[in-house]
Amino acid sequence: MTALRDDLNLISNWIPRQATLLDLGCGEGSLLAHLKAEKDIRGYGLEINQDNLAACFEKGVNVIEQDLDQGLHNFQDKRFDYVVMTQALQAVLRPDQILSEMLRVGREAIITFPNFGHWRIRAFLGFKGRMPVSTALPYQWYDTPNIHLCTVRDFENHCRHNGIRILERQVLNRHHHSGLLARRWPNLFGEVALYRVTL
Repeated sequence: MTALRDDLNLISNWIPRQATLLDLGCGEGSLLAHLKAEKDIRGYGLEINQDNLAACFEKGVNVIEQDLDQGLHNFQDKRFDYVVMTQALQAVLRPDQILSEMLRVGREAIITFPNFGHWRIRAFLGFKGRMPVSTALPYQWYDTPNIHLCTVRDFENHCRHNGIRILERQVLNRHHHSGLLARRWPNLFGEVALYRVTL
């Protein structure tokens, strides 16, 4: 089995053995395949990209073709222990609604997103006057799937105002490692944010 990306490895550490899991925008199914093999989890992925769906089938991952913007109405309340969404929050039409749906169908939600408050992004906008292109945000303004960029501070404010409890937070650099500056000033020095939340 191929090694997981470092951020997916951190998520894997948050998931206990034999948990039930729903992975939104699961990509090629790497996280689900790893958790099934290593922790005997039971779960499904939701994905819309045809190539990713084929890759999931090849890995033996249970995957459903579904557009996240259509919601999670086909899943009952608290059906899963965990609902995971990695690097897709910024690409859905209503991130606030999908977060609410995640916490409706799961006991806990794990979310990762690029932090638009990072100093390089601020500098790109301030000094160059252009939309940033970076490791965490690798697209040009005209071809980006990212439509709702947020910062660590934005996300935490949303959680506070909507009764969402933050259980764990990791803020990482572009290499998916945690450093002293990112831990001390996450909104300024963190490039990728990972959260484990519940109601």
